[in-house]
Amino acid sequence: MSKKTVVLAYSGGLDTSYCVKYLTEDKGYEVHSVLVDTGGFSPEELIAVEERAYKMGVIHHENVFATQDFYQQCIRYMIYGNTLRNNTYPLSVSAERVFQAKAIAEYARKTGADAVAHGSTGAGNDQVRFDMIFNIMIPGVEVITPIRDMKLSREAEIEYLKSKGVEMDWSKNKYSINQGIWGTSVGGKETLTSDQYLPNDAFPRQCTREGSE
Repeated sequence: MSKKTVVLAYSGGLDTSYCVKYLTEDKGYEVHSVLVDTGGFSPEELIAVEERAYKMGVIHHENVFATQDFYQQCIRYMIYGNTLRNNTYPLSVSAERVFQAKAIAEYARKTGADAVAHGSTGAGNDQVRFDMIFNIMIPGVEVITPIRDMKLSREAEIEYLKSKGVEMDWSKNKYSINQGIWGTSVGGKETLTSDQYLPNDAFPRQCTREGSE
């Protein structure tokens, strides 16, 4: 009996690394990892992510390049409309997720996968964007969300991966970083409440100057 296949929206970070190990070793799926680049990865980073995916146990990895579609179909219209959330910052991650989910759904449909999976938690709106697109584009295909369903903390994910013999720079996995052509967002335990702020070393690029002139 052949194994069921699942297409995983993959970034190479903590959440999706957990998903690979959980789906392959605990659930017995053949995992096809798909990274959808909307402008946040260098060629060297893409190579490193692909190597990591195979090392983690995926059966096949695919890089999908969606930067041009993302710009032509979305970003330029947001620029025309000066679209900002709370009149403050660009709608970067939310817009990217729609294009990433579309590409994942198209790949799953093309390959005839039994399921799709993503590493969204229950804390934000990414889960809604992925689920909505999947249910519209590939109705009937199972949607698997391990991090959300098991209410896992980042600490629990790290301990699980350590138990599987995975070696990563765990200090970098304290925060969830999303870089794209239209902005960078950083999430972590401090962003779950309103009384704390992210330390400077949480950001992929640190401040080089403090104070004001």
